[in-house]
Amino acid sequence: MFKKILIANRGEIACRIIRTLRRMGIKTVGVYSEADEDALHVAMADEAYFIGPSPVRESYLNSQAILSVAKKSGVEAIHPGYGFLSENALFAEAVEKAGLIFIGPSFDVMRAMGDKLEAKRLALLAGVSCLPGTEEPLKTLHEAEKIAHEMGFPLMVKAAAGGGGKGMRIVRDSAFLAEAIKGAMHEANSNFGDERIFLEKYIDSARHIEIQILGDHEGNIIHLGERECSLQRRHQKVIEEAPSSFVTPALRKEMGDEAIRLAKTVKYTSAGTVEFVVDPEGCFYFLEMNTRLQVEHPTTEMITGIDLVEEMVRIAAGEPLRFQQSDVKFMGHVIETRLYAEDSSRGFLPSTGRIRTYVPPLEKKGEVRLESGVREGDVMTPYYDPMIAKLIVYQPSRELACVTLLEALNHYYIRGIATNIYFLASLVNASFFRKGQFNTTTLDELYGEGFTPEIPKNPQIASGAAAVMYCRRNTLDQATLVVLIEDKAHALHILREGERWKVNEGEETLTIETQWNPGECFFIGTFNGQGLTLQLDFKGIRDHLFWNGYGALTSVVTPRVAELIALMPAKQHPDISRIIMAPMPGLVVEVPVKEGDSIKRGHPIVMMEAMKMENIIRAGCDGIIEKVYVKKGESVNLDQHLAKIR
Repeated sequence: MFKKILIANRGEIACRIIRTLRRMGIKTVGVYSEADEDALHVAMADEAYFIGPSPVRESYLNSQAILSVAKKSGVEAIHPGYGFLSENALFAEAVEKAGLIFIGPSFDVMRAMGDKLEAKRLALLAGVSCLPGTEEPLKTLHEAEKIAHEMGFPLMVKAAAGGGGKGMRIVRDSAFLAEAIKGAMHEANSNFGDERIFLEKYIDSARHIEIQILGDHEGNIIHLGERECSLQRRHQKVIEEAPSSFVTPALRKEMGDEAIRLAKTVKYTSAGTVEFVVDPEGCFYFLEMNTRLQVEHPTTEMITGIDLVEEMVRIAAGEPLRFQQSDVKFMGHVIETRLYAEDSSRGFLPSTGRIRTYVPPLEKKGEVRLESGVREGDVMTPYYDPMIAKLIVYQPSRELACVTLLEALNHYYIRGIATNIYFLASLVNASFFRKGQFNTTTLDELYGEGFTPEIPKNPQIASGAAAVMYCRRNTLDQATLVVLIEDKAHALHILREGERWKVNEGEETLTIETQWNPGECFFIGTFNGQGLTLQLDFKGIRDHLFWNGYGALTSVVTPRVAELIALMPAKQHPDISRIIMAPMPGLVVEVPVKEGDSIKRGHPIVMMEAMKMENIIRAGCDGIIEKVYVKKGESVNLDQHLAKIR
């Protein structure tokens, strides 16, 4: 077995790999860029080495710098994690030529399966069902238009290289084909250095189901069941679970058999994932094969009890698989959520800055698992992926897993940057999620413009909690108050009875039990006997409360003050709809308009890149471009003016 391994990655996946290697008694070597000098994975590794400036091409994608550290530190193997160089066949080959072990499949397999067109050819050779589409990269727009009309819409424009949802566009109308091709090529070239794209038939109302496989160097290959990955936004997975509530035992076996058949055809070793798209009738088609550890691998680990990182290391060390297919058992249900540094109220745009407060939920062995790469005080920079952490829960049933996950999300408190925690809580609390009624386009259809927590139809929880906090802050045992939530006034009478508070609004009575003290960021209590945790932001005379994906901005006043407030004129806000501002810091990659252009609402004004994602800033109204303030290649700050419309 290896004595020392280098982890060619950062963030939560580097921390996760370190934990397993530490348990196995293997020393770890970390690498870091200028931006990551004080990162958590650096502190956790036994040794850590600087590899370059913050941009990924000068650090985490600098294979020579990483190999230099490997030689200097005396490691025997390199684990690439996911992303960065994890599916780079040239890097895997260079590792081998340097006399080291690459913890993953052979570079020949990576090269073949990393190219989606070649992977599709091999899948067809193995007898795996594939989607109709082009088998060669597109050469011209004219060629693409001709093929698209022959195939019919809807279709998918896809990058031949890479993965992670980059370089993918759904096209439903020929009018948008050129824009989709241009955007996919740019994103693919930016992320993978390869702008080749191809077309594939797109299936509506589809599920994204993937099969986890393990293969050793003796030709033994097994599958570890499926993962449900259909809840995606812009082709980026948001929530994953195992097993899928959609997949039957018969379908699981059929998909598992095809995944193994493909793996055997390419002589696959290590952990890998075969991804399928499944139509509403249960017909499935090969999408791609990921020759690395997946972000969502903990879901498989928790229902099988198999540590995938450990198995990858053992296979790389030459050990045979320790399990046969009959040994693999699926127990319970697991759901994983991805926590991103993004502002859901601004269309899920990336959020950068310092994490001022970080209070994660408590981990419970076998029930609540947290894979985080940050600490309080860390900075989320624009250089890397916006994922902060993964929150994973396990329970005997899916319904119990939903309850546990919602509770854990309510206990996840991050301030200083925007996150998608409230969005995740809202999803887990939504009826369509509880019923398992969703597909790959559900989130884009329901939340295309973003998400902002709203107060529930019955705001009794918010008004009651606000009244209790007011009394606790002012050492009152009873009071007659008015709680203002948005434009509605709730007249309450509140009375303390020991640890209980009786809150009366008209004929409604709410009994609250809590030990909350002023200054605490969680309001933990029971509301008419039901346990609940509310997150709290105190803003001057107002409390902002969040729970289960809901949000309520409350203020508590006396009845007389409430009467006077009702007489005050409403504040008029200036119209800034004609000023296009940067919704986040980033790099301008294209400005498709010029001064004097006539544009319509929704027209692309500026294309920006931040946190490895391309974002199109569109016009919010019709008009003529009066002024363009930025140019291609320029770095911009949050709220910087980009253009003006008249």
